[in-house]
Amino acid sequence: MSQTAELTEAPAIGITENAAKRIAKLIAQEGDESLRLRVTISGGGCSGFRYDFDFDNKVNEDDRLFSRDGVGVVIDEVSLEMLGGSEIDFIDDLIGSYFEIRNPNASSSCGCGVSFSI
Repeated sequence: MSQTAELTEAPAIGITENAAKRIAKLIAQEGDESLRLRVTISGGGCSGFRYDFDFDNKVNEDDRLFSRDGVGVVIDEVSLEMLGGSEIDFIDDLIGSYFEIRNPNASSSCGCGVSFSI
């Protein structure tokens, strides 16, 4: 595992200001400034694939690191193939608070926004 993953300056993944603020707040609550939000895609969900979110302080050789306002988002190359051009946002409304991915590669998604198909 390498801590020297390439920092992508012109991201193929967008991170909104709301998402960056929420990531920073969650990292502060964890008390570990080395953490980054890891976004992965796995099989499952009602539409075939699902987005998974976790915090991680490791960066693997096949990871790409995106940043905004001092916070990092890590995505492995396989997941990035399905996420390229997406935007990560944080929504806080009457329904609840959650990370949302606007994925132009998804042909459909479920009502909860957690799973999608290509």
